[in-house]
Amino acid sequence: MADFPSWILLEDEHLLVINKPGWLVCHPSKNGPFSSLVGAAREWCGVDRLHLVSRLDRETSGLVVLAKNALWARELQVALAQRRVSKCYRAILQGEMSEKQVVDAGLASDRNSEIVVRQKVTFGRIGKSAVTEFHPLRVCNGHTLVEVVPVSGRKHQIRAHAEWLGHCVVADKLYGPDEQLYLEFVNHGWTERHGELLPMRRQALHALSMTFDLKAGPLTFTAPVPADMRDCWKQLTGENWPEGLGRGSLA
Repeated sequence: MADFPSWILLEDEHLLVINKPGWLVCHPSKNGPFSSLVGAAREWCGVDRLHLVSRLDRETSGLVVLAKNALWARELQVALAQRRVSKCYRAILQGEMSEKQVVDAGLASDRNSEIVVRQKVTFGRIGKSAVTEFHPLRVCNGHTLVEVVPVSGRKHQIRAHAEWLGHCVVADKLYGPDEQLYLEFVNHGWTERHGELLPMRRQALHALSMTFDLKAGPLTFTAPVPADMRDCWKQLTGENWPEGLGRGSLA
């Protein structure tokens, strides 16, 4: 709870916007109020209920929007449902991607995996439609820093589509070099094998920005990239984190 104020990007009477650190679940858990983002936010605001407008996987850092009342929650959630929201992520990928890639491929549960949450690309009527754009920003030493634009919002969409492209998100335990790393981590925590195969303790994926197209005008939030991803890029490439890069600015 001591760190919570440093996560706040904006707070007013209607909204609480957070730059979520990696390793923190969004939804309330049985391990007390400070074991989840929503639980900590309720304690901070002194309320029994907050509306989670957007959410992220446990290991993904970045922008999470909570509404303090039902009116704002509905307006933002309707915008999401009607796809009047643009999202932008930063990710470090394995391999060198020199050109923009667009993956238009459905996702479904991977029944060949012993991990029930794992998704796989599928074509036909089985999967749910999903589209992801990958815009390379910087290529260096066998890795690529990308801007990711998820046109749809499916479970594990960015990570599963990145794997399908052959450019897994760096340090992804589930869609990376060996999915057994995920089970080993669940059962035993971080091990020597994780340290040998993964350059970062969580997946190198960050929710950077969201823009809601509302009747009153656009509403944009941005969450700075955290130090662990910046340090990972430095470790992998020898370069400092490149600042000011945007779509179409491959360096």
